[in-house]
Amino acid sequence: MVRKLYLVFSFSILLSASAFGQYEQAVAHTKVIFIYNFTKLIEWPTDYHQGDFVIGVLNANATLLGELNKLKTSGSQKLVIKNYKSVDEIDKCNILFVPETSNNLLAEVVKKLHGSSTLLVTDSEGDGKKGAAINFIWKDNKQAFELNKANAEKNHLNVSSSLETLAAVNIK
Repeated sequence: MVRKLYLVFSFSILLSASAFGQYEQAVAHTKVIFIYNFTKLIEWPTDYHQGDFVIGVLNANATLLGELNKLKTSGSQKLVIKNYKSVDEIDKCNILFVPETSNNLLAEVVKKLHGSSTLLVTDSEGDGKKGAAINFIWKDNKQAFELNKANAEKNHLNVSSSLETLAAVNIK
């Protein structure tokens, strides 16, 4: 009897871990789709149209990196994914995603990106008011985003009206 309970318990733990892995994969996939679409709905200055289109992530997990590495091009530019392990490593990139696990570094990131034309995308409540141009949120149990157009424009980025319409929240 004890052995049967042990087997049932062990199996349920494995199923839970598998379900969590699938959930994490689905969330990462959804965020990557959003990020890829941001490449089409934001216009960068001319000097950012040359060379590779770089999407950086500060301390990305393996699931998110795996999804990002499936991307190949943005317009005529080759997509390159960079995983920065520290704020000091961050260099020129078109998009920088700061996941919730690195949110404690946001103020440092905003300071580091000052004067650049990097689209800062974050994943924590309130970040749209702390320097991010786009912040992922959950609305009605669906992944969505809030847009702070003023933060994007400070970085010399032009936001399309389509992106404004798609935003669940427009921060003024």
